[in-house]
Amino acid sequence: MFGIQIVFLVLAAIIIVAVVSTVRIVPQARAYNIERFGRYMRTLQPGLNFIIPGVDRVNTKFDLREQVFSSRPQPVITEDNLVVNIDTVLYYQITEPRAAAYEVANYLQAIDQLTVTTLRNVIGGMDLERTLTSREEINSRLRGVLDDATGKWGIRVNRVEIKAIDPPPTIKEAMEKQMRAERDKRAAILHAEGERQSRILKAEGARQQAILEAQGEQQAAILRADGEAKAIERVFQAVHRNDADSKLLAYKYLETLPTLAKGEGNTFWVIPGELTQAIRSVTRAFAGEDDGAAERPAPAGKEGATEEGTTPQLTAGKMGDEAVRAADEAAERAAEAVADARAEADAAASPATLPGQRRQD
Repeated sequence: MFGIQIVFLVLAAIIIVAVVSTVRIVPQARAYNIERFGRYMRTLQPGLNFIIPGVDRVNTKFDLREQVFSSRPQPVITEDNLVVNIDTVLYYQITEPRAAAYEVANYLQAIDQLTVTTLRNVIGGMDLERTLTSREEINSRLRGVLDDATGKWGIRVNRVEIKAIDPPPTIKEAMEKQMRAERDKRAAILHAEGERQSRILKAEGARQQAILEAQGEQQAAILRADGEAKAIERVFQAVHRNDADSKLLAYKYLETLPTLAKGEGNTFWVIPGELTQAIRSVTRAFAGEDDGAAERPAPAGKEGATEEGTTPQLTAGKMGDEAVRAADEAAERAAEAVADARAEADAAASPATLPGQRRQD
């Protein structure tokens, strides 16, 4: 009885092991190739699968997700006989697990070698400058060749990227010098353009300033001329409106003479010949005489005395004391102005004379 129980327990264990061996759970995005007696039977899909224990076995397991393969830097010779090291990155995905397992022995090694040979073929027809600037073209050509070759292996190449292109150190140094020279050239050009623009703007500003100053001076000159014209016109109208006679004009003439002698650069002053006549006219005006008396000749010695600086005496006659005093003061001021002017002229003509000292005739 006890032996029968042991047999039943062994049979139950064998049945449990057999049942467990027949069940295969495949994870998502995975694929298992099943062989039966060494021959490919089928591919298990994700989920719960059953096989025959002892007859079927799992040969290969594949990850169906997109994967990345980075190759080692490979030396490649360009068209201009320069050796560059190119490092590529490959993005691929297994689409047919059966082909990937039975069409190629090692699909990663096959892809790597195919990438190197295709890359050397593509780069061999380009020079260094085109190689450095044509990455998109190289990537597209590599992808086309790899996709055609790996299609029968059950692999789809999604992208091929060139990770790095390393030229020789001497070429790097030459490229750096060239880049530095280009940058210096652009900097010099930009600086020259800036200087040119600055000078143009300064010239334009100076031109506008000169134009505005000229316009301002023109307007100022016009306004001054208009003011002087209006002033002269008003004086002329006032003279004609008040009917000024020769006596008033002679008096204004005498008032102007001292102003002529006060200039800083006046070293020589000519006394006009009509000065004595103007003095006589003013004297007669304060004395109340008419213009007819002005034509009478002066007594001998009187005119000379006036020219030498002596003050002519005015007769009171019928005019009052105030008129006599006013006439005498006007005559004295005129005579003093004439004497001062003559003294300054003589002092300027003779260097030996001390300042302020008059020459004795």
